[in-house]
Amino acid sequence: MSSVAALKPEFEMEAAEAFSETVGNILNSGAVSVMLSIGHRTGLLDTMAGLAPSTSSQIANVAELAERYVREWLAVMVTGGIVTFDPVQRTYHLPAEHAACLTRSAELGNMAVYAQFIPMTGSVQERILKCFETGEGVDYGDYPCFHSIMAEDSAQSVVSQLFDTILPLADGLQERLEAGIDVMDAGCGSGQALIAMARRYPNSRFTGYDLSKDAIAVASKSAAAHGLDNIRFIVRDLTDYSEPASYDFITSFDAVHDQKDPQGLVCGIRGALRDGGVYLMQDIGGSAQLENNLDFPFAAFLYTASCMHCTPVSLAQGGEGLGTMWGWETAEKMLKKAGFAAPQRNVLPHDPMNVWFVSRR
Repeated sequence: MSSVAALKPEFEMEAAEAFSETVGNILNSGAVSVMLSIGHRTGLLDTMAGLAPSTSSQIANVAELAERYVREWLAVMVTGGIVTFDPVQRTYHLPAEHAACLTRSAELGNMAVYAQFIPMTGSVQERILKCFETGEGVDYGDYPCFHSIMAEDSAQSVVSQLFDTILPLADGLQERLEAGIDVMDAGCGSGQALIAMARRYPNSRFTGYDLSKDAIAVASKSAAAHGLDNIRFIVRDLTDYSEPASYDFITSFDAVHDQKDPQGLVCGIRGALRDGGVYLMQDIGGSAQLENNLDFPFAAFLYTASCMHCTPVSLAQGGEGLGTMWGWETAEKMLKKAGFAAPQRNVLPHDPMNVWFVSRR
């Protein structure tokens, strides 16, 4: 061991103790995140939003769950500052101000949806540890419940804003959809955005591609349930994608950076557009430069998602492993390299986490 390595570093005790407290708060918050996921998946948060202050037995009865587990979950919610507790009446209550961002009907968006990423990524921790040694990746299908989580995310971040905010980013697009055009979604997942458009614009024709058989099965079943005959979902690896001049409008929602060859896909998408066609790309709006993301919303969360999911999924395909925080600058360069001369970058007021590029052929 070198003399430098053997030296014991000096530190300021007060600062060290303060940082130790910070780490303790991080651990505590991580535990609360896991329980928020449990509360979302069991419906307990939704149940409590509709109840007056209630005992653990009353809450468990309404939720049709085991009281002993509900009581333990409630203890986490109380000590985590999510739920209030009356020690005299032994009742628990989810304040309306808290429910406003934690339930399926939340006016501010349901942040409990994203809490599910914490236990999901933890479930692949052993595989990721091996990846640190080997540099290999993890297969897309090895992440439990991933598509159901992304479907919930899509419902509130894309579908809910699709017609009022997102599609209007491209002038004249909605009129063309009403008249009837060909549309494709690259990496469609469970197909919610495409199904919403297919229902809204019956004169247009819609195609969704995704690598996951499970996601396509869910999408196809949902389309059939809505009685749609203007939409199709196909299992397809978009590596080396090519369908020359086949579509008038192409979308990709948070999908490009996960691909084996992102640049190749963007080039293929441009080639698949007819003259005058529009490509709408949504992706994470962080910068390619770490120092620019210090104040970016949920930056640590997004880098964790990158390390635990997006990067290993890409590497498992033999890809570049760009990761979640590949950067809007990288996306813009790819669009220009593909031949889109003037991609229009948009950040929506309600959604500072994402960037929306509108590119025309």
